Amino acid sequence: MIDTNPRLEIRNITRRFDGRAVVDGVSISVMPGQVTCLLGPSGCGKSTTLRIIAGVEALDEGEIYADGELLCDANHLTPPEERHIGLMFQDFALFPHLTVEQNVGFGLKRKVAGRSERIADLLERVGMSHHAKDYPHQLSGGEQQRVALARALAPKPRIMLMDEPFSGLDNRLRDDIRDDTLALLKEEGTAVLLVTHEPEEAMRMADEIALMRDGRIVQQGAPYNIYNNPIDKQAAAFFSDINVLVGTVKGALTETPFGQFLAPGLPDGTKVDIVSRPQHIRIDFDRGGKGPNPTISDGVAARAFVERARFLGGESLVEFRMDDGDCVLKVTVPSVFLPKAETVMWLTLPRSKCFVFKQAH
Repeated sequence: MIDTNPRLEIRNITRRFDGRAVVDGVSISVMPGQVTCLLGPSGCGKSTTLRIIAGVEALDEGEIYADGELLCDANHLTPPEERHIGLMFQDFALFPHLTVEQNVGFGLKRKVAGRSERIADLLERVGMSHHAKDYPHQLSGGEQQRVALARALAPKPRIMLMDEPFSGLDNRLRDDIRDDTLALLKEEGTAVLLVTHEPEEAMRMADEIALMRDGRIVQQGAPYNIYNNPIDKQAAAFFSDINVLVGTVKGALTETPFGQFLAPGLPDGTKVDIVSRPQHIRIDFDRGGKGPNPTISDGVAARAFVERARFLGGESLVEFRMDDGDCVLKVTVPSVFLPKAETVMWLTLPRSKCFVFKQAH
């Protein structure tokens, strides 16, 4: 039977320091076996939110529930050790004087039934059985992270809080550790709230992303929806490089080098940003564009000059200076494409791949 109740539910929590709201009305629900990423720049309130859930930081307003049970509000605080919440951090925090198996068993009561079997099972599942008698200093960073995961899971927490847990690992190792960690957490049915400032990590791991800015969640949803339907220019830019064309609305339309863009509902004179991603601008090698009478949906080809081109491995990045000289657009092209500077080329911009936002004041 599928559990339809949240394992973790955060309702409008707020935390102030010196009168300033560091966490401001945050609400999140995480189901059993679900991974939710709290994503945002440094200093936006992510780690403070995690500390409030863990019970090491008080809240000023709001409520937090685990399986429908109140953990804390402004008047009630369940001690951290009674919350059945696991914690994983960037520094692993293993005890240097304890062996691997002793570290894993640290959070288990000595007389609990099946203690040894639980330790052995977890070490097997994280691929660390052959290191059971080793000490942390004898392990690599990736091995230490696997031990930290096993230790956090040993008491069978219903909720796992993870604060930048993979940022200390090199890129190739990080991918393997992330995938193994994710599989094990889902297998255990643990609700996971992962804090990160890296969009790629959030996209790779999360079932749902909560995008945080200045103490508030500004957008929340599945990674695909967050990426393809950003709430504003800043949200779009957080996930990738963006190109921005600036225009002014006239008759619900905005004029650009690529033709007219629809701007419904905005009054004449409104300044707008037309945002696109580098992979969505196309080079029109036929140089003809769409002809002299383009439709609004098709747009027109715009002339541009190559400023520079760089090969990045799986793709090339070409920067173009538009014919009017007012802006530079970045374009990614699969494989190797390195045109010389000042080469004239024609670009097209599909309407379906663009976002039109009213300029922020």
